[in-house]
Amino acid sequence: MRRNFTYTYSWIFIIAMAISLNCAFAATLRLPKTDTINYFPLKKKVKKSPLNFTLPPIHPGIISSTKLVVPKPDDKLLSNVEVYPNPITDQINLKYVLSRNSNVTIKMVDVLGNDVMTLFSQRVEPGEQVLNRTLSAKLNRGFYFIRVVAGTESVIKRISLL
Repeated sequence: MRRNFTYTYSWIFIIAMAISLNCAFAATLRLPKTDTINYFPLKKKVKKSPLNFTLPPIHPGIISSTKLVVPKPDDKLLSNVEVYPNPITDQINLKYVLSRNSNVTIKMVDVLGNDVMTLFSQRVEPGEQVLNRTLSAKLNRGFYFIRVVAGTESVIKRISLL
């Protein structure tokens, strides 16, 4: 009973709102008193500014031919990381490119994520960098990962040791 009462009165309320909106729009709509249409619009009156001064005209600026190079925030700090030869026997060669000064850490990590050794850790200038290291004989054969961390970016490369 209660649900039917609410359902009925909600529809009555919606219909009453629609009728009142229709009447409100009809009351504000002004129809022309004659049935002719003006094909030529009347001149609009120009309003005077209440300010006592006028602004100077705006001229286009001079276009410069110099090109500004602005570093993009989405530029990568670390790129083109290469590890060779792969598989490795006794020496590891690593090449990477930095776009700006940064602290670089290069670590060798085993399959479980444990640090095996730190190959390099210091501040490096921008440009292409090459690292050559001989590996100790105490490393077991298997798969390892080289993690290169520069600033907040890191790149991981898989290597196999024979």
